[in-house]
Amino acid sequence: MKPTYMKREQITDIPPYCVDYIVNLQVVRSLSPLTVHEYYLDLRKFFRYLKAGDVDAETFETVDASDFTIEQFKEITLGRLYEYLAYLQSDQNVSPRSRMRKISSIRGLYKHLKTQKLIEENPSLDLHLPKIQKRLPQYLTFRQSYELLKAIDGRFKARNLAMITIFLNCGIRLSELVGLNLTSINEREMRVIGKGNKERILYLNDACLSALREYADERKKYTFKITEPEALFVSQKGKRISQRMVQTMVHEFMERCGIDTSVFSVHKLRHTSATLMYQTGVDVRVLQEILGHANLGTTEIYTHIKDSQILESMQKISISDKKSGPTK
Repeated sequence: MKPTYMKREQITDIPPYCVDYIVNLQVVRSLSPLTVHEYYLDLRKFFRYLKAGDVDAETFETVDASDFTIEQFKEITLGRLYEYLAYLQSDQNVSPRSRMRKISSIRGLYKHLKTQKLIEENPSLDLHLPKIQKRLPQYLTFRQSYELLKAIDGRFKARNLAMITIFLNCGIRLSELVGLNLTSINEREMRVIGKGNKERILYLNDACLSALREYADERKKYTFKITEPEALFVSQKGKRISQRMVQTMVHEFMERCGIDTSVFSVHKLRHTSATLMYQTGVDVRVLQEILGHANLGTTEIYTHIKDSQILESMQKISISDKKSGPTK
């Protein structure tokens, strides 16, 4: 079941000061329910270890660490943190990538407690991060992107074409696409609400504008009642289209044109857009702005990019069902 907003009484088996941190992630930082739930599980495991140490798996899962006091927390040393990481690696067989995420959750808690003046020392800052082998992103070629767009047909052809065109040209996330409203589009501008409820403005190239115009014409012909008229993309039930429905649709058309769906997914369309923009010479700082990233791989932190640069960059790829672009 997909995680939803967690009520305070649902955040159990961790100390009150950690509960406050989880609530802060939801209310103040506006992180997604999935991200908050992962942080909660990571920190619950951490406190269970602090409370019970290395015990058998069945006992570990029943440990209630809600009475682990802030005074006890202050006594945790860097050595103790390394013992926990060793436990994750040797006893739990946790991958380096997952260990890095757990370190991030611990560091976040320490930072929060220090901001709240509940602690003075932060040993987590001296933790060495596990080495992670970088994986090259999987992406479609221009030709594959073109074939995917040409494979789209059916009753909602214009709607589906518009969604995949936006994925390929704008590199937005699935959650961002289904969250678009009619008012999100203003001529060439598209207002996107990303992670942490952060807003960014993207500029629609000719491929996107053409696909959206065709969808607008199709939408006027719908015979069913649209019960969520503010939503840009709607289902045949008249409601805002769901993430699951978009995933199913993309999967179907990928299979139709021979794209391996065990490798490629909706999220890979975002990788495709980013990779093809970068290959066509888009400055990596511009790409950070387009994707809504604070950091893109090993690149420098985003500073400030002029709107004209973003418009020029997104016009460079202009992937549509009308042309295939380069064949390689």
